[in-house]
Amino acid sequence: MGNVSRTQGGNEERLFLVLVIALAAIAGVGSWFAATALSRHDAPRGLTPDQPRALTDFALTDRTGRLITRPDLEGKILAVSFLFTGCAQTCPEVTRRMAEIQRLTTNQPDVQLLSLTVDPRSDTPSVLAKWGADYGADTNRWFLLTGRKAELYHLIGTSFLATNANDPFINMPGNFTGTERIAVVDRQGRVRVYFDGLRSETPAAVVAEMDRLRKEGDHAP
Repeated sequence: MGNVSRTQGGNEERLFLVLVIALAAIAGVGSWFAATALSRHDAPRGLTPDQPRALTDFALTDRTGRLITRPDLEGKILAVSFLFTGCAQTCPEVTRRMAEIQRLTTNQPDVQLLSLTVDPRSDTPSVLAKWGADYGADTNRWFLLTGRKAELYHLIGTSFLATNANDPFINMPGNFTGTERIAVVDRQGRVRVYFDGLRSETPAAVVAEMDRLRKEGDHAP
């Protein structure tokens, strides 16, 4: 009986080791696929708006206290992002992408960057001023805008993003969807495409789209 017990125990140990090795192999393959996917640097595909969207009239306050209106952006190509400074995950990442867009368009005076808060109660001009300074935002080339909640939400909801009040996973004020996106707006104020603001390749894709819009304008009848 002792030999039988030892044999059974040995078989169980070997079976256990085989299972451990198999699970480790599966985990390794899974990690390899994950690492491969994360290491890809394909140019991100832009998303077209869910409906025709264009910049509406507005009058909002910049972090410097200046009043910024729709006519101030006349003839500009825009990169537009969305934030609230209480957001600790996606908003800093998107803001870093915007900072890179600012760097890549340093010598392009026809480009203007906008960041619209979805939490105007907390994001006062002074709060946005500190946020912008932390990311090296040029006060003339990159407007961080706040104002009355009703006006901000009308601008964001009409010109840029859809809302979904029934999604329990949306934790952004205003229930806006797609707040991690960066929108590219042409000289006529039309939203042409969105890019994922969480991807490191997005700034280059935004700048390439801006170049395309310039060429499109050059060949317009």
